[in-house]
Amino acid sequence: MSEAIADQPPPMTIGGRQFRWGERTYVMGIVNCTPDSFAGDGLGYDTAAAVRRALQMREDGADIVDVGGESTRPGYEPVPAEEEMRRVLPVLRALARELDIPVSIDTAKAEVARAALEAGACLVNDVTGLKGDPAMARVVAEYGVPAVVMHNQRGRPFRDVVADVLAGWHESLQVAAEAGVPPDRVILDPGFNFGWRPEHALEMLRRLGDLRRASGRPLLVGTSRKSTIGLVLGGLPPEERLEGTAATVALAIAQGADIVRVHDVREMARVSRMADAIVRGWRPEEGT
Repeated sequence: MSEAIADQPPPMTIGGRQFRWGERTYVMGIVNCTPDSFAGDGLGYDTAAAVRRALQMREDGADIVDVGGESTRPGYEPVPAEEEMRRVLPVLRALARELDIPVSIDTAKAEVARAALEAGACLVNDVTGLKGDPAMARVVAEYGVPAVVMHNQRGRPFRDVVADVLAGWHESLQVAAEAGVPPDRVILDPGFNFGWRPEHALEMLRRLGDLRRASGRPLLVGTSRKSTIGLVLGGLPPEERLEGTAATVALAIAQGADIVRVHDVREMARVSRMADAIVRGWRPEEGT
């Protein structure tokens, strides 16, 4: 067994489902209800298309679907909360009726998170690590849901990859604790490509096991179609970064990732299953 996954955090309940860390890797599918996604997969206001995509992701092996209404690509223009809600709430309400796996809301705004949780979301994914909106941690605590807390390196001086991520997480965990969010409801995300130079983003993947051991918390890793992959592979556009994404997903799992956040669910669910067989051990099913 990999040293990075030898000691596991306690199980976590998300949307009525129990997630047992270390038994396998969970797959989070991305549904972008934006017109300007960096990955070229934004659906804008097409609620029906977003619902179809989420349902297909469930069929393809997703364990969670993450719905977002604001792009976080470099240089993005923030949108008002009202606009963000106009994009995501119809999708969340429909998925609450039609989808049988947990749905996450990807937002940095407490107002949007509250409305999304009322509409059926059961997990908050905040790229500011609960530090962007002072009310966000209180909303998470009030609804008793888990939160994905990301380290965002944008605007922070670089010292060391592991030290910087751990410091950012420590700040976020303090914010969570002060609002009444217990640590066993927090999932950590190192923020691949959020403010990092490409060489530092790659170093983060190499040292992910150190982050997992030092934090003692479940880790979510989102490398899917990111610009570092395109750069390494000679300038490939987002839609051609599938193989590069697969390499990063497999390595992240080998280093102890618990959830991988991806655009291409069918392919990455297969990659995850194969990587799990190698890292966590595999036995033939009885009778095969």
